[in-house]
Amino acid sequence: MEVVIVAGPVEVGAFAAGRIADLVSGKPEAVLGVATGSSPLETYRALAARRGAGLDLSRVSAFALDEYVGIAHDHPESYHAVVAREVALPLGLDPSRVHVPDGLAADLDAAAAGYEAQIVAAGGVDLQLLGIGANGHIGFNEPTSSLSSRTRVKTLAPRTRQDNARFFDSPDEVPMHCLTQGLGTILDARRALLVAQGASKAHAIAQIVEGPVSSMWPGSVLQLHRHATVVIDEAAAAELTLTDYYRSTVEHRGVVQPDA
Repeated sequence: MEVVIVAGPVEVGAFAAGRIADLVSGKPEAVLGVATGSSPLETYRALAARRGAGLDLSRVSAFALDEYVGIAHDHPESYHAVVAREVALPLGLDPSRVHVPDGLAADLDAAAAGYEAQIVAAGGVDLQLLGIGANGHIGFNEPTSSLSSRTRVKTLAPRTRQDNARFFDSPDEVPMHCLTQGLGTILDARRALLVAQGASKAHAIAQIVEGPVSSMWPGSVLQLHRHATVVIDEAAAAELTLTDYYRSTVEHRGVVQPDA
């Protein structure tokens, strides 16, 4: 796992946006996995700025990680609405290429299977952007999620509903269930890029980067990913023990020492 530590949230977003821009510049029809929540917002802002400077994302396809069950698509906090507002519109994505799980489907299991099939039909995800919850969830894969899980219905943990209550008028309005890509689905992405900032994420970052791979910390599954990058600010890095090593690897990236 590549760990990149930068000064603050703006720098996190700038670094992540640079990785995504490099991908799209080389592959204009790239498939991106997009996350919601507060963690990736600086990344989207930085990408929007790059779009203003000439980056063309109009041929990119996007797959959202998750969606609440039972919430109208036009509800301002549905992920259909959030992805349209915070991702597709500012980045100039073609709405027909933007996909979000259908939390209103009559048959949720069929909707989950259909979403997996859509990702496969698109050629798979080239880069999956991720945030992380304080309890270590990525997507809505709560603690004890199967490390090989696929897109499915999940019950949200009380901590997650509490954390997300700030987006709703009252805690009671936060849905109890969601459709989420599974950890196995996320591992299928060719690249994974997790962004986090702030002291509230420091313990989760330490667990998923330096702790054991465990379903109790779902994000730790990224240790098994063939190409995972974690981009964090100084506050989110506060509980890591190998920060000097992570900084050294970034500093010497691409530098090969000759044999003695």
